[in-house]
Amino acid sequence: MNKKKIALIGGGQIGGVLTQLIAQRQLGDVVLFDIVEDLPQGKTLDIGEASRIDGFDTKVSGTNDYKDIADSDLILITAGIPRKPGMSRDDLLTTNSKIMKSVAEGVKANAPDAIVIIISNPLDAMVTLFKKVSGFPHYRVLGQAGVLDSSRFSSFIAWELGVSVKDINTMVLGGHGDTMVPIVRYANINGLPVMELLERKYGDAVKAKEVMDAMLQRTKKAGGEVVGLLKTGSAFYSPASAAITMAEAIIYDEKRLLPVCAFLQGEFGVDGYYVGVPVILGGTGVEKVIEFELNEDEQSAFNNSINAVKTLVGDMERLGF
Repeated sequence: MNKKKIALIGGGQIGGVLTQLIAQRQLGDVVLFDIVEDLPQGKTLDIGEASRIDGFDTKVSGTNDYKDIADSDLILITAGIPRKPGMSRDDLLTTNSKIMKSVAEGVKANAPDAIVIIISNPLDAMVTLFKKVSGFPHYRVLGQAGVLDSSRFSSFIAWELGVSVKDINTMVLGGHGDTMVPIVRYANINGLPVMELLERKYGDAVKAKEVMDAMLQRTKKAGGEVVGLLKTGSAFYSPASAAITMAEAIIYDEKRLLPVCAFLQGEFGVDGYYVGVPVILGGTGVEKVIEFELNEDEQSAFNNSINAVKTLVGDMERLGF
């Protein structure tokens, strides 16, 4: 396999972790772009100087010029201001829309054949805006959300039941925000329903539901919980790690079934919007959206999340983006 060229747009906390993870896993040569002079050069020099220690021959470089991302196979975008305490993802809309418009223009002009994974918030709007400005086909533009949200949900279940998180499977759908939809019905530990195990632990179905409801709320508010603790920034390791899972699925054409923010064309009754759904992720990007039947409660929650995404995108369009 020819070595891939991977461009990272945004040299902040997530961009730095992404650079390190890509180098350590030797997924491809990395170009880290940021508008702040010398910042990406300094971060990549620091990481590159650990190559002997970590045992990688990956080339890492920093730049302030979009021309250096030319011919990238894969681009991961984290550009934008981070959340601060008391700030919702939606509060970021105006500032980050301006940034994303500029990024999309830079990528379109210099790497028109790349697959693009967007991590910037508010995610559903930023993915929509990038596709609109770039004109890229929808299957080559996707957002990182469900992989992270599902990992958070799985982690909370593992901690509650005292089992390895490696054996837990969960799926979170919908918008990347407070209306996201964790699918409790399919949450399992190597095939065993999580709700059944909670009921066994507490000997009470009502108590088990209370515990699950608390985990659902924590999953929905997980990003804000980290923001509140950090006080001066937002989550960076877990979003980067989730994005790397998606990057590997694309680079190695793994055909993984993962929840990602993908463009829907009638699937799940949604047309023309980016929403978190399960897809087959492979070498060409989003290869297929995997539909399944939602029960009445799940459908109601999903519809609510879709309405929130539509409102967010509408607000962005009213701002002129």
